[in-house]
Amino acid sequence: MKMFTVALIAIVVVVVAVALRPRIARADLLKEGQIAPPFTTQMVTGETEAPVSLADFHGKKVILYFYPKDETSGCTKEACAFRDGYARYTNAGLVVLGCSVDSAEAHKDFIRKNGLPFPLLLDPGKKIATAYGAANGIPILGLDRRITYVIDENGKVLKVYPSVDPSTHAIEILNDLGVANAAPPAQAKPAPPTSN
Repeated sequence: MKMFTVALIAIVVVVVAVALRPRIARADLLKEGQIAPPFTTQMVTGETEAPVSLADFHGKKVILYFYPKDETSGCTKEACAFRDGYARYTNAGLVVLGCSVDSAEAHKDFIRKNGLPFPLLLDPGKKIATAYGAANGIPILGLDRRITYVIDENGKVLKVYPSVDPSTHAIEILNDLGVANAAPPAQAKPAPPTSN
């Protein structure tokens, strides 16, 4: 009888674990060469919000990185790494956009506390994350997974980073794109005055 009870408890535990396990409902990751899904949302830059769409960046390379949550240790480390290398990104003509399910107020706090110079996208309905295969990376908490896409000037996926080390990822992208030591763009010199 004791053996039967133990077996029954074990079966119940397995059934409950299977029934309560988080459901993973995520889209497939995009592949290199694929057209990046268009999106339109609000972006938070500093204390301001403004409408933005992927089409606004046509002609520029975009680094679109998805992260689980503002103010968590890994996400802060990743954002600060992008912040620390931001001059190199802008010198190379690259646009950096972060995206998570956090609110505008959470993004503003995150930007303020960490001095982030790049915009964070709002994605409350997870439409962007779902289109890019980042939704429900941590299903039990409903948070995005950590993925980065490099989108080329014509809107195609140039590079996919499905596995990210938050502390080294920002420099990894610069190295992969061959712009880790990008110098500032040359300033046009004014023409010398002409004498009549």
